[in-house]
Amino acid sequence: MSETELLDCIEIGPEAATSSVIWLHGLGADGHDFEPIPPMLGLPDTRFILPHAERRPVTINNGFVMRAWYDILSLSFEGVRESESDIRRSQAQIEALLERERGRGVASERIVLVGFSQGGAMALHTGLRYRETLGGIAVLSAYMLMGDTLEAEQSEANRKTPMLFCHGRQDPMVPVFMGKSAYEQVKAGSSEREIAWYDYPMGHAVCPEELAEIARFLHGCLG
Repeated sequence: MSETELLDCIEIGPEAATSSVIWLHGLGADGHDFEPIPPMLGLPDTRFILPHAERRPVTINNGFVMRAWYDILSLSFEGVRESESDIRRSQAQIEALLERERGRGVASERIVLVGFSQGGAMALHTGLRYRETLGGIAVLSAYMLMGDTLEAEQSEANRKTPMLFCHGRQDPMVPVFMGKSAYEQVKAGSSEREIAWYDYPMGHAVCPEELAEIARFLHGCLG
């Protein structure tokens, strides 16, 4: 992929949108995974961008090629378990989508990043490092990537950006303690940030109560 080539995306919403939500899917899924959700959120002036991650071999899935934001090298949550080069590449691709929305007339403060699982990890990673102020960041059933680099790389522009963390208490894929640890690290990094944590009696999924909280968050960020 060249520097100017954008990820393929599904777009839902008006051409002349006043705000945008970029929603990142999880491992092995694609942009269609959350396609039914935008019409349920009551944001008629918002354009939803649902990109498809690149296809790449995933080590923990026997090297099968699937849509993934980065390779996962180990099932353990200790040590280096993700490909940093993949993370950096996907970060650049997500930033390119953010820049495209700005080029279409949507101010960065009117753009929210949302992601589930791997997509949530990338929304968290990219949003905290993006050089322009975002409207919000929502992290669903996800965790912190490259947390040891955050202090050095965090953008001043997004130190106060509102954030929402949601997680299933019975999540077998990304244990709830991983999500809570990411939330605590972000919260400790800025006392001025509006940040919320919600957990639910579910696994690695999204439930109706969570969708209602996401809707409230998006309305609060975008008006």
